[in-house]
Amino acid sequence: MDPHLLRSLRMRSHRLTAPARSVTDAARHMLAVQAQDFWAGRWALAARASGAPTLSGVDRLFNRGALVRAWTQRGTLHIVAAEDLAWMLTVTGERQLQKAAPRYRELGLGDDELATVERVVRGALNGGNGLTRVELFEVLQRAGIEPGGQRGLFAVQNLALRGIVCQEPIVARAGGVSRDQQFVLAEEHIPESAAPSDPAAEMFVRYILGHGPATAEDFAWWAGITLGAARSAAAASADDVRIRQIDEGMFAASSMPRRSTAAPTVIALGSFEEYYISYTDRTVACPPELLTAIGPGKNGMVRPILVADGIVVGTWRHSTAVGRHTDDPVPELLTAAAAGDADVAAALDRYAAFIAG
Repeated sequence: MDPHLLRSLRMRSHRLTAPARSVTDAARHMLAVQAQDFWAGRWALAARASGAPTLSGVDRLFNRGALVRAWTQRGTLHIVAAEDLAWMLTVTGERQLQKAAPRYRELGLGDDELATVERVVRGALNGGNGLTRVELFEVLQRAGIEPGGQRGLFAVQNLALRGIVCQEPIVARAGGVSRDQQFVLAEEHIPESAAPSDPAAEMFVRYILGHGPATAEDFAWWAGITLGAARSAAAASADDVRIRQIDEGMFAASSMPRRSTAAPTVIALGSFEEYYISYTDRTVACPPELLTAIGPGKNGMVRPILVADGIVVGTWRHSTAVGRHTDDPVPELLTAAAAGDADVAAALDRYAAFIAG
């Protein structure tokens, strides 16, 4: 497919030029947005919603239980609509547990230890309670499970991959950007929702709706499943009227969201941005010579990006530290004259209004 057309269609699918009515609609449309940098995951949804969403407004959606953060795929934290978490884990959870098994053995987290973890965490959270990661680690330590050296993190992650816990309510942070959440029991905080008849096929369709045009290979990477499983999911979705095959191996939504005439030319997006990271070939959105500058780097980080007409043209930085979150974001154009100063400033102003709101 022509790269210009492909970028244009993906920008619409991502709701970057065709905003959703609300943040919750954006979350349902995207299915999952990467969020180990929590501020960036929340901004990813706000950037895809109409109006001028604020950080405090997005945080209220977590506090109400509409959104959750969990290790939905690739062993990486994502934000998803609460009603989608359980069925997504039926597609990706077992694969993640298999990949984590060697690390569990290294950390001495055998069946007995993990059974203890489940017992004491359930006991601590039962009845609607919520605890931060630090507080959960204290619970584990009192039960004889030393949480240091990533042991506590992988113990809690194991519960999350099995659908027992998720992260939901936000812990307020005076003078800065909220970054901590409480872990809760999923069964107590997420209302029962109907699972699709074929979760893998549904996940493929939803990926295409929010990220397409894309291939089964792209989906395999994004979902963290095998290529064979991804191709089977694509084949199982053949009769789904919501998507269609538009090129050999390339799928797109049957009906694309309409581009807004008010869509900005330049958009500032956060670290681990879905528009950039969700594909096996990132050169559609990013010139090859800029890939190293954006990442993933040796530390696995992917930098925030400036996108002009669907093309990555630079990066930017901003502090979320206490007392500094109102400082102006600082742009760094990597392609000379690729975007006007006024357009870049307007893009960063939209983010600044979000993070301080």
